[in-house]
Amino acid sequence: MSYAFLIEWGKDHALTVTAVMITIILIYHYVIERDKAVKLSKKYRHSIFEAQSRIFLNATQYLIEGNKDLAIKEFLNAVDLNRETIETYFALGGLFRSNGEIEKAISIHRSLIARENISESTRLVALKELALDFDKGGFIDKAVETYKDVLKINRDQQDVIQSLCRIFEDIEDWDQAYNYRIMLSKVGQENQSETISHILVQKAKALYEQGQFKACAEELEDAFRFAPSVSAKILRLKLCIVQGKMEDANSVLLELLKEHPMYATFIFVSLDSFNPKLPQKEEYYQRLNQLKDYFLGLRDQELLNTPSVVLSKIRLLKDQAKTIDAYELLDSWMKNDGHSDVLKVEYIKILIEIGKTDEALFHTKGLLNNLHSSLTRHYCSQCGYNSDEIFWRCPQCHSWETIQFRWKV
Repeated sequence: MSYAFLIEWGKDHALTVTAVMITIILIYHYVIERDKAVKLSKKYRHSIFEAQSRIFLNATQYLIEGNKDLAIKEFLNAVDLNRETIETYFALGGLFRSNGEIEKAISIHRSLIARENISESTRLVALKELALDFDKGGFIDKAVETYKDVLKINRDQQDVIQSLCRIFEDIEDWDQAYNYRIMLSKVGQENQSETISHILVQKAKALYEQGQFKACAEELEDAFRFAPSVSAKILRLKLCIVQGKMEDANSVLLELLKEHPMYATFIFVSLDSFNPKLPQKEEYYQRLNQLKDYFLGLRDQELLNTPSVVLSKIRLLKDQAKTIDAYELLDSWMKNDGHSDVLKVEYIKILIEIGKTDEALFHTKGLLNNLHSSLTRHYCSQCGYNSDEIFWRCPQCHSWETIQFRWKV
């Protein structure tokens, strides 16, 4: 069972986990309180324990039922009964946070940090909880500051470092994102090379857009040293075009298509976007057209068996008003394969354009009989997030390079 699966399961069953933890806390405190030489009568200690038992059991039941408000009320009663039970405060603070009452959660965790009679390990837990409060409440600067305070005490806090990675990647502070991914690679078990490569590509992309091509190339080389990610290869291809290194561009494109044919449409969409602030716009598009001609001239049968590659060729041919060439390529595809609904739609459009209306009607009837209900979309293989846009980092689960395709219409 993977670590990521356990995290997702924990998120989906947060109330159940909380309920179990509270029950464990109850048993733990019963044992501790029973063995302590407390200067209270045995009868009084039992009465407190019985009252706490009722409160915790009620709170647990409310949590299982999903009623956070009543669970919070019971925990407040527990605090009134015994203000020394630190775990009760933690449970209450966590509930306030999950219930959206961030200011109350912050107040509780700050009060715990300010206590003089708690251990350093407990203070560290309270500091982490406070950081989570700020994070959940959208107080990014305070969250970052508090997470960093935790790391000053203990640098091996993997979950804290992951939170800092997420924040800096969200706000696109790539220098800090890089630093904390390096730190995470030292304390965690998962390989961070692919993600670090993506982060360095983002840094290189910013330099590219500023026209600092030499610095961009240097940053890109660092990215390749960590991992030859798809985003790194596409940016290298773009840089080759800008610098007029067309033989290198042809080689990079062919390598990309061979290794990642499904990204064919991505590649040309990415290449078509050019920063209008850069002065080389006309030269860039002239060279890009040369690269497109090279791509259209490829006759590699393995590539021509890939729907994404065929679709890219069809769209480029149509952009160049080479409708007959597009028809011949697609007609050959339909006779030999024909299992892509997207390509069937393109085929029908071309048949209409060239006047083969009867044939277009025949294929339309066949398509309608098997038509899927959803549009061609990209989705995240990690969490299922859907988007028509290209994304290297999923906006929902923050995973890198998990984008997949649905070949449906």
